[in-house]
Amino acid sequence: MTSQAISSAANAVDERSYRQRVWAWTMYDWANSAFVTTIMAAVLPIYFSQVAGATLPSATRATAYWSAGLSISLLIAAVLSPLLGTVSDIIRGKKPLLAIFAGLGIMATALLVLVETGDWVLASILAIVGRIGFSGANVFYDALLPHVARKDDLDRVSARGYAMGYLGGGILLALNVGMIQAFPDSTWGARLSFLSVAVWWAVFSIPLFRYVPEPPAAIARIHGSYQIAIASFRRLWDTLKDLRQYRELFKYLVAFLLYVDGIGTIIGMAAIYGAELGFGALELILALLLVQFVGVPYSLIFGRLPQPSEKRRPLFLAFIVFNLIALPVVGIAGARLLPVQFSGTPPPAYGGTATAAGQGTYPAGDPAIVYDGAWDSMVIPSTVLGTSESAAYRFTDQPGAGSSLAYHGQVVEITFSSGPDGGMWAVELDGQPLLDPDSGDPLTIDA
Repeated sequence: MTSQAISSAANAVDERSYRQRVWAWTMYDWANSAFVTTIMAAVLPIYFSQVAGATLPSATRATAYWSAGLSISLLIAAVLSPLLGTVSDIIRGKKPLLAIFAGLGIMATALLVLVETGDWVLASILAIVGRIGFSGANVFYDALLPHVARKDDLDRVSARGYAMGYLGGGILLALNVGMIQAFPDSTWGARLSFLSVAVWWAVFSIPLFRYVPEPPAAIARIHGSYQIAIASFRRLWDTLKDLRQYRELFKYLVAFLLYVDGIGTIIGMAAIYGAELGFGALELILALLLVQFVGVPYSLIFGRLPQPSEKRRPLFLAFIVFNLIALPVVGIAGARLLPVQFSGTPPPAYGGTATAAGQGTYPAGDPAIVYDGAWDSMVIPSTVLGTSESAAYRFTDQPGAGSSLAYHGQVVEITFSSGPDGGMWAVELDGQPLLDPDSGDPLTIDA
Protein backbone atom coordinates (compact mmCIF):
# COMPACT_ATOMS: atom_id res chain seq x y z
CA MET A 1 0.00 0.00 0.00
CA THR A 2 1.36 3.41 -0.96
CA SER A 3 1.85 6.23 1.52
CA GLN A 4 -0.88 8.18 -0.28
CA ALA A 5 -3.35 5.31 0.20
CA ILE A 6 -2.38 4.98 3.86
CA SER A 7 -2.90 8.70 4.34
CA SER A 8 -6.32 8.56 2.64
CA ALA A 9 -7.39 5.64 4.80
CA ALA A 10 -6.23 7.44 7.94
CA ASN A 11 -8.11 10.57 6.93
CA ALA A 12 -11.26 8.51 6.32
CA VAL A 13 -10.95 6.95 9.77
CA ASP A 14 -10.41 10.36 11.36
CA GLU A 15 -13.42 11.79 9.54
CA ARG A 16 -15.59 8.85 10.59
CA SER A 17 -14.41 9.23 14.19
CA TYR A 18 -15.12 12.98 14.04
CA ARG A 19 -18.67 12.46 12.78
CA GLN A 20 -19.24 9.84 15.45
CA ARG A 21 -18.14 12.27 18.20
CA VAL A 22 -20.35 15.03 16.83
CA TRP A 23 -23.34 12.67 16.60
CA ALA A 24 -22.77 11.42 20.15
CA TRP A 25 -22.49 14.97 21.48
CA THR A 26 -25.70 16.14 19.79
CA MET A 27 -27.56 13.06 21.06
CA TYR A 28 -27.27 14.41 24.60
CA ASP A 29 -29.28 17.43 23.48
CA TRP A 30 -31.84 14.97 22.10
CA ALA A 31 -31.80 13.26 25.51
CA ASN A 32 -32.03 16.11 28.02
CA SER A 33 -34.37 18.37 26.03
CA ALA A 34 -37.17 16.00 27.01
CA PHE A 35 -36.76 17.42 30.52
CA VAL A 36 -37.28 20.96 29.18
CA THR A 37 -40.39 20.15 27.17
CA THR A 38 -42.25 17.77 29.48
CA ILE A 39 -40.99 18.73 32.96
CA MET A 40 -40.15 22.44 32.74
CA ALA A 41 -42.55 23.66 30.07
CA ALA A 42 -45.57 21.51 29.26
CA VAL A 43 -46.85 18.68 31.47
CA LEU A 44 -45.48 19.18 34.99
CA PRO A 45 -46.52 22.88 35.37
CA ILE A 46 -50.12 22.01 34.47
CA TYR A 47 -50.01 18.86 36.62
CA PHE A 48 -48.68 20.96 39.51
CA SER A 49 -51.55 23.43 39.17
CA GLN A 50 -54.39 20.95 38.68
CA VAL A 51 -53.27 17.86 40.63
CA ALA A 52 -50.31 18.36 42.98
CA GLY A 53 -51.60 21.78 44.03
CA ALA A 54 -55.28 20.81 44.01
CA THR A 55 -55.44 21.15 47.81
CA LEU A 56 -54.05 24.70 47.76
CA PRO A 57 -56.54 27.54 48.29
CA SER A 58 -56.50 28.61 44.63
CA ALA A 59 -54.84 28.17 41.25
CA THR A 60 -53.12 31.51 41.86
CA ARG A 61 -51.43 30.10 44.96
CA ALA A 62 -50.25 27.08 42.96
CA THR A 63 -48.78 29.40 40.32
CA ALA A 64 -47.02 31.41 43.03
CA TYR A 65 -45.48 28.28 44.56
CA TRP A 66 -44.39 27.01 41.16
CA SER A 67 -42.72 30.33 40.33
CA ALA A 68 -40.99 30.34 43.73
CA GLY A 69 -39.55 26.90 43.05
CA LEU A 70 -38.42 28.05 39.60
CA SER A 71 -36.69 31.07 41.15
CA ILE A 72 -34.95 28.95 43.78
CA SER A 73 -33.61 26.50 41.21
CA LEU A 74 -32.42 29.33 38.92
CA LEU A 75 -30.66 31.04 41.83
CA ILE A 76 -28.87 27.85 42.87
CA ALA A 77 -27.89 27.14 39.26
CA ALA A 78 -26.61 30.72 38.85
CA VAL A 79 -24.39 30.36 41.90
CA LEU A 80 -23.14 26.88 41.00
CA SER A 81 -22.52 27.31 37.26
CA PRO A 82 -19.44 29.61 37.39
CA LEU A 83 -17.88 27.48 40.11
CA LEU A 84 -18.60 24.27 38.20
CA GLY A 85 -17.16 25.82 35.06
CA THR A 86 -13.84 26.59 36.73
CA VAL A 87 -13.78 23.14 38.32
CA SER A 88 -14.20 21.56 34.90
CA ASP A 89 -11.17 23.53 33.67
CA ILE A 90 -9.00 22.53 36.62
CA ILE A 91 -9.64 18.79 36.83
CA ARG A 92 -9.83 16.23 34.06
CA GLY A 93 -13.37 15.21 34.90
CA LYS A 94 -15.95 16.87 32.68
CA LYS A 95 -17.70 13.60 31.79
CA PRO A 96 -17.81 12.23 35.37
CA LEU A 97 -19.24 15.51 36.68
CA LEU A 98 -21.73 15.59 33.80
CA ALA A 99 -22.78 12.06 34.76
CA ILE A 100 -23.26 13.05 38.42
CA PHE A 101 -25.52 16.01 37.66
CA ALA A 102 -27.38 14.21 34.88
CA GLY A 103 -27.95 11.30 37.26
CA LEU A 104 -29.29 13.72 39.86
CA GLY A 105 -31.72 15.19 37.36
CA ILE A 106 -32.77 11.78 36.03
CA MET A 107 -33.41 10.42 39.52
CA ALA A 108 -35.51 13.44 40.56
CA THR A 109 -37.49 13.22 37.32
CA ALA A 110 -38.18 9.50 37.77
CA LEU A 111 -39.42 10.09 41.33
CA LEU A 112 -42.08 12.49 40.02
CA VAL A 113 -44.09 9.36 39.23
CA LEU A 114 -44.88 9.26 42.99
CA VAL A 115 -46.55 12.70 43.00
CA GLU A 116 -50.30 12.47 43.46
CA THR A 117 -53.13 14.83 44.40
CA GLY A 118 -52.01 17.36 47.01
CA ASP A 119 -48.30 16.43 46.88
CA TRP A 120 -47.21 19.93 45.90
CA VAL A 121 -44.32 19.98 48.41
CA LEU A 122 -42.84 16.77 46.99
CA ALA A 123 -43.40 18.01 43.44
CA SER A 124 -41.65 21.32 44.24
CA ILE A 125 -38.62 19.63 45.80
CA LEU A 126 -38.20 17.15 42.94
CA ALA A 127 -38.66 19.88 40.32
CA ILE A 128 -35.98 22.03 41.99
CA VAL A 129 -33.53 19.12 42.28
CA GLY A 130 -34.25 18.11 38.69
CA ARG A 131 -33.55 21.61 37.38
CA ILE A 132 -30.30 21.80 39.34
CA GLY A 133 -29.19 18.48 37.87
CA PHE A 134 -30.20 19.61 34.38
CA SER A 135 -28.40 22.97 34.65
CA GLY A 136 -25.28 21.51 36.27
CA ALA A 137 -24.95 18.81 33.62
CA ASN A 138 -25.29 21.43 30.87
CA VAL A 139 -22.24 23.28 32.20
CA PHE A 140 -20.03 20.27 31.47
CA TYR A 141 -21.92 19.32 28.31
CA ASP A 142 -21.27 22.77 26.82
CA ALA A 143 -17.65 22.60 27.96
CA LEU A 144 -17.16 19.49 25.81
CA LEU A 145 -18.11 21.26 22.55
CA PRO A 146 -14.65 22.81 21.81
CA HIS A 147 -13.12 19.35 22.27
CA VAL A 148 -15.69 17.69 19.98
CA ALA A 149 -16.09 20.06 17.02
CA ARG A 150 -13.41 21.63 14.87
CA LYS A 151 -12.87 25.35 15.36
CA ASP A 152 -14.48 26.29 12.04
CA ASP A 153 -17.38 23.91 12.72
CA LEU A 154 -18.43 25.05 16.20
CA ASP A 155 -21.46 27.08 15.10
CA ARG A 156 -22.85 24.36 12.86
CA VAL A 157 -22.40 21.60 15.45
CA SER A 158 -23.92 23.74 18.21
CA ALA A 159 -26.92 24.54 15.99
CA ARG A 160 -27.31 20.87 15.14
CA GLY A 161 -27.41 20.12 18.86
CA TYR A 162 -30.20 22.65 19.35
CA ALA A 163 -32.12 21.19 16.41
CA MET A 164 -31.72 17.67 17.79
CA GLY A 165 -32.95 18.93 21.15
CA TYR A 166 -36.08 20.48 19.67
CA LEU A 167 -36.76 17.33 17.66
CA GLY A 168 -36.12 14.84 20.46
CA GLY A 169 -38.04 16.84 23.04
CA GLY A 170 -40.91 17.28 20.61
CA ILE A 171 -41.12 13.59 19.74
CA LEU A 172 -41.26 12.50 23.39
CA LEU A 173 -43.77 15.25 24.20
CA ALA A 174 -45.99 13.93 21.39
CA LEU A 175 -45.73 10.45 22.92
CA ASN A 176 -46.56 11.95 26.32
CA VAL A 177 -49.71 13.50 24.87
CA GLY A 178 -50.71 10.00 23.77
CA MET A 179 -50.06 8.69 27.30
CA ILE A 180 -52.22 11.40 28.84
CA GLN A 181 -54.99 10.69 26.33
CA ALA A 182 -54.79 6.97 27.13
CA PHE A 183 -55.64 7.67 30.80
CA PRO A 184 -58.26 10.46 30.53
CA ASP A 185 -59.75 9.94 34.00
CA SER A 186 -56.53 9.22 35.89
CA THR A 187 -53.24 10.87 36.81
CA TRP A 188 -51.30 7.89 35.48
CA GLY A 189 -50.91 9.38 32.01
CA ALA A 190 -48.97 12.40 33.31
CA ARG A 191 -47.06 10.38 35.90
CA LEU A 192 -45.91 7.84 33.32
CA SER A 193 -44.82 10.71 31.08
CA PHE A 194 -42.53 11.92 33.90
CA LEU A 195 -41.02 8.44 34.13
CA SER A 196 -40.59 8.31 30.35
CA VAL A 197 -38.51 11.51 30.48
CA ALA A 198 -36.11 9.92 32.97
CA VAL A 199 -35.74 6.80 30.81
CA TRP A 200 -35.33 8.86 27.62
CA TRP A 201 -32.72 11.10 29.24
CA ALA A 202 -30.72 8.15 30.59
CA VAL A 203 -30.81 5.99 27.45
CA PHE A 204 -29.89 8.67 24.92
CA SER A 205 -27.07 10.00 27.11
CA ILE A 206 -25.15 6.74 26.60
CA PRO A 207 -23.59 7.71 23.20
CA LEU A 208 -21.93 10.78 24.72
CA PHE A 209 -20.30 8.81 27.52
CA ARG A 210 -19.24 6.08 25.12
CA TYR A 211 -17.91 7.97 22.10
CA VAL A 212 -16.90 11.45 23.30
CA PRO A 213 -13.37 11.33 24.80
CA GLU A 214 -12.57 13.03 28.08
CA PRO A 215 -10.62 16.23 27.24
CA PRO A 216 -7.44 17.15 29.10
CA ALA A 217 -7.51 19.64 31.97
CA ALA A 218 -6.92 23.28 31.04
CA ILE A 219 -4.22 23.65 33.70
CA ALA A 220 -2.08 21.36 35.80
CA ARG A 221 -4.00 18.83 37.85
CA ILE A 222 -4.63 19.78 41.49
CA HIS A 223 -5.11 17.10 44.11
CA GLY A 224 -7.51 17.41 47.02
CA SER A 225 -11.02 18.81 47.07
CA TYR A 226 -10.05 21.74 49.28
CA GLN A 227 -7.27 22.88 46.91
CA ILE A 228 -9.61 22.47 43.93
CA ALA A 229 -12.27 24.65 45.58
CA ILE A 230 -9.74 27.35 46.47
CA ALA A 231 -8.26 27.32 42.97
CA SER A 232 -11.76 27.50 41.44
CA PHE A 233 -12.70 30.60 43.45
CA ARG A 234 -9.36 32.22 42.60
CA ARG A 235 -9.80 31.61 38.87
CA LEU A 236 -13.35 32.89 39.03
CA TRP A 237 -12.23 36.05 40.81
CA ASP A 238 -9.41 36.59 38.30
CA THR A 239 -11.89 36.20 35.45
CA LEU A 240 -14.23 38.78 36.96
CA LYS A 241 -11.35 41.23 37.44
CA ASP A 242 -10.16 40.80 33.87
CA LEU A 243 -13.66 41.07 32.44
CA ARG A 244 -13.31 44.84 32.10
CA GLN A 245 -10.60 44.27 29.50
CA TYR A 246 -13.03 42.34 27.29
CA ARG A 247 -15.86 44.80 26.72
CA GLU A 248 -17.50 42.79 23.94
CA LEU A 249 -17.51 39.68 26.12
CA PHE A 250 -18.99 41.69 28.99
CA LYS A 251 -21.80 43.01 26.78
CA TYR A 252 -22.45 39.51 25.49
CA LEU A 253 -22.73 38.12 29.02
CA VAL A 254 -25.17 40.85 30.06
CA ALA A 255 -27.29 40.31 26.95
CA PHE A 256 -27.18 36.54 27.48
CA LEU A 257 -28.28 36.95 31.09
CA LEU A 258 -31.23 39.17 30.21
CA TYR A 259 -32.34 37.17 27.19
CA VAL A 260 -31.87 33.59 28.38
CA ASP A 261 -33.31 34.15 31.85
CA GLY A 262 -36.26 35.99 30.32
CA ILE A 263 -36.93 33.18 27.86
CA GLY A 264 -36.43 30.60 30.61
CA THR A 265 -39.00 32.34 32.79
CA ILE A 266 -41.52 32.38 29.94
CA ILE A 267 -40.90 28.68 29.23
CA GLY A 268 -41.32 27.74 32.88
CA MET A 269 -44.42 29.87 33.51
CA ALA A 270 -46.36 29.81 30.23
CA ALA A 271 -48.26 26.56 30.75
CA ILE A 272 -49.19 27.04 34.42
CA TYR A 273 -50.24 30.64 33.71
CA GLY A 274 -52.42 29.40 30.86
CA ALA A 275 -53.94 26.76 33.15
CA GLU A 276 -54.71 29.46 35.72
CA LEU A 277 -56.50 31.47 33.02
CA GLY A 278 -58.67 28.46 32.23
CA PHE A 279 -57.08 27.13 29.05
CA GLY A 280 -57.36 23.36 28.58
CA ALA A 281 -54.34 21.24 29.50
CA LEU A 282 -54.28 19.44 26.16
CA GLU A 283 -54.48 22.69 24.18
CA LEU A 284 -51.56 24.17 26.12
CA ILE A 285 -49.41 21.07 25.62
CA LEU A 286 -50.18 20.94 21.89
CA ALA A 287 -49.25 24.63 21.53
CA LEU A 288 -45.86 23.96 23.12
CA LEU A 289 -45.48 20.86 20.94
CA LEU A 290 -45.91 23.05 17.86
CA VAL A 291 -43.14 25.35 19.10
CA GLN A 292 -40.76 22.38 19.36
CA PHE A 293 -40.99 21.44 15.70
CA VAL A 294 -40.89 25.06 14.53
CA GLY A 295 -37.58 25.41 16.38
CA VAL A 296 -35.83 22.71 14.34
CA PRO A 297 -35.37 24.60 11.02
CA TYR A 298 -34.73 27.90 12.79
CA SER A 299 -31.90 26.36 14.81
CA LEU A 300 -30.20 25.17 11.63
CA ILE A 301 -30.67 28.57 9.95
CA PHE A 302 -29.21 30.49 12.90
CA GLY A 303 -26.28 28.10 13.01
CA ARG A 304 -25.30 29.03 9.46
CA LEU A 305 -25.48 32.80 9.93
CA PRO A 306 -22.07 33.27 11.63
CA GLN A 307 -20.19 31.38 8.89
CA PRO A 308 -18.27 33.83 6.65
CA SER A 309 -18.67 31.50 3.67
CA GLU A 310 -22.48 31.55 3.89
CA LYS A 311 -23.68 33.33 0.74
CA ARG A 312 -27.37 33.20 1.65
CA ARG A 313 -26.98 35.19 4.86
CA PRO A 314 -29.04 38.20 3.61
CA LEU A 315 -31.83 35.82 2.58
CA PHE A 316 -31.86 34.13 6.00
CA LEU A 317 -31.84 37.47 7.82
CA ALA A 318 -34.71 38.74 5.65
CA PHE A 319 -36.65 35.57 6.39
CA ILE A 320 -36.13 36.03 10.15
CA VAL A 321 -37.18 39.70 10.03
CA PHE A 322 -40.24 38.79 7.98
CA ASN A 323 -41.30 36.24 10.59
CA LEU A 324 -40.75 38.68 13.46
CA ILE A 325 -43.27 40.99 11.78
CA ALA A 326 -45.64 38.51 10.14
CA LEU A 327 -46.21 36.07 13.01
CA PRO A 328 -47.65 38.64 15.48
CA VAL A 329 -49.80 40.13 12.71
CA VAL A 330 -51.16 36.70 11.74
CA GLY A 331 -51.82 35.86 15.40
CA ILE A 332 -53.71 39.08 16.10
CA ALA A 333 -55.71 38.84 12.88
CA GLY A 334 -56.50 35.17 13.46
CA ALA A 335 -57.81 35.82 16.96
CA ARG A 336 -60.25 38.40 15.59
CA LEU A 337 -61.29 36.90 12.26
CA LEU A 338 -61.24 33.11 12.63
CA PRO A 339 -64.05 31.09 14.28
CA VAL A 340 -63.60 30.34 17.98
CA GLN A 341 -62.89 26.63 17.38
CA PHE A 342 -59.82 27.61 15.32
CA SER A 343 -58.58 30.76 17.03
CA GLY A 344 -58.99 29.59 20.64
CA THR A 345 -60.44 32.98 21.58
CA PRO A 346 -62.50 32.68 24.78
CA PRO A 347 -66.20 32.64 23.90
CA PRO A 348 -68.43 35.52 25.02
CA ALA A 349 -70.09 35.25 28.40
CA TYR A 350 -73.44 33.46 28.55
CA GLY A 351 -76.20 35.95 29.13
CA GLY A 352 -79.06 35.60 31.60
CA THR A 353 -82.69 35.13 30.55
CA ALA A 354 -86.06 35.23 32.25
CA THR A 355 -85.71 31.55 33.24
CA ALA A 356 -81.97 31.00 33.74
CA ALA A 357 -78.96 32.84 35.13
CA GLY A 358 -76.07 33.86 32.90
CA GLN A 359 -72.36 33.55 33.46
CA GLY A 360 -71.20 35.16 36.70
CA THR A 361 -70.92 34.78 40.46
CA TYR A 362 -74.09 34.26 42.49
CA PRO A 363 -73.93 34.58 46.30
CA ALA A 364 -76.30 32.66 48.56
CA GLY A 365 -78.78 35.53 48.77
CA ASP A 366 -79.13 36.02 45.00
CA PRO A 367 -82.69 35.54 43.65
CA ALA A 368 -81.31 33.16 40.99
CA ILE A 369 -80.76 30.51 43.69
CA VAL A 370 -84.06 28.87 44.69
CA TYR A 371 -84.27 27.17 48.10
CA ASP A 372 -86.51 24.23 48.96
CA GLY A 373 -87.20 23.51 52.63
CA ALA A 374 -86.37 25.41 55.82
CA TRP A 375 -83.32 27.66 55.39
CA ASP A 376 -81.99 30.40 57.66
CA SER A 377 -79.86 33.32 56.52
CA MET A 378 -76.89 35.13 58.00
CA VAL A 379 -74.84 38.11 56.85
CA ILE A 380 -71.20 38.30 57.94
CA PRO A 381 -69.81 41.87 57.88
CA SER A 382 -66.88 42.71 55.64
CA THR A 383 -64.90 43.81 58.69
CA VAL A 384 -65.01 40.26 60.03
CA LEU A 385 -64.18 38.66 56.68
CA GLY A 386 -61.44 41.15 55.86
CA THR A 387 -62.98 41.79 52.43
CA SER A 388 -64.44 44.81 50.68
CA GLU A 389 -68.03 43.52 50.87
CA SER A 390 -70.18 41.64 53.37
CA ALA A 391 -71.24 38.07 52.52
CA ALA A 392 -74.67 36.42 52.80
CA TYR A 393 -74.87 32.78 53.89
CA ARG A 394 -77.78 30.30 53.95
CA PHE A 395 -77.81 27.25 56.20
CA THR A 396 -80.20 24.47 57.12
CA ASP A 397 -80.41 21.45 59.42
CA GLN A 398 -83.43 19.93 57.71
CA PRO A 399 -82.77 16.58 55.95
CA GLY A 400 -83.84 16.72 52.34
CA ALA A 401 -83.66 20.50 52.06
CA GLY A 402 -82.15 21.67 48.79
CA SER A 403 -81.17 24.55 46.57
CA SER A 404 -81.15 24.88 42.81
CA LEU A 405 -79.74 27.19 40.16
CA ALA A 406 -81.06 27.34 36.62
CA TYR A 407 -78.18 28.61 34.46
CA HIS A 408 -76.80 29.03 30.96
CA GLY A 409 -73.25 27.77 30.52
CA GLN A 410 -70.99 24.78 30.89
CA VAL A 411 -69.21 24.98 34.25
CA VAL A 412 -70.51 25.45 37.78
CA GLU A 413 -68.29 25.86 40.82
CA ILE A 414 -70.00 25.50 44.21
CA THR A 415 -68.40 27.08 47.27
CA PHE A 416 -69.72 25.59 50.49
CA SER A 417 -68.85 25.50 54.16
CA SER A 418 -67.55 22.39 55.90
CA GLY A 419 -67.89 21.08 59.41
CA PRO A 420 -68.17 17.91 61.50
CA ASP A 421 -71.98 17.87 61.19
CA GLY A 422 -72.34 19.25 57.67
CA GLY A 423 -74.10 16.17 56.37
CA MET A 424 -74.11 14.89 52.80
CA TRP A 425 -75.27 16.78 49.73
CA ALA A 426 -76.62 15.01 46.67
CA VAL A 427 -75.87 16.77 43.37
CA GLU A 428 -78.27 16.67 40.43
CA LEU A 429 -77.98 18.10 36.92
CA ASP A 430 -81.16 18.63 34.88
CA GLY A 431 -83.09 16.72 37.53
CA GLN A 432 -80.89 13.61 37.28
CA PRO A 433 -78.13 12.47 39.69
CA LEU A 434 -74.74 13.75 38.54
CA LEU A 435 -72.36 10.79 38.16
CA ASP A 436 -68.82 10.77 39.52
CA PRO A 437 -66.50 10.49 36.46
CA ASP A 438 -64.09 8.22 38.37
CA SER A 439 -66.48 5.73 40.01
CA GLY A 440 -69.67 6.15 37.98
CA ASP A 441 -71.68 6.48 41.21
CA PRO A 442 -74.03 9.40 41.99
CA LEU A 443 -71.93 12.36 43.10
CA THR A 444 -72.27 13.53 46.71
CA ILE A 445 -70.51 16.31 48.62
CA ASP A 446 -69.34 15.52 52.16
CA ALA A 447 -69.87 18.83 53.96
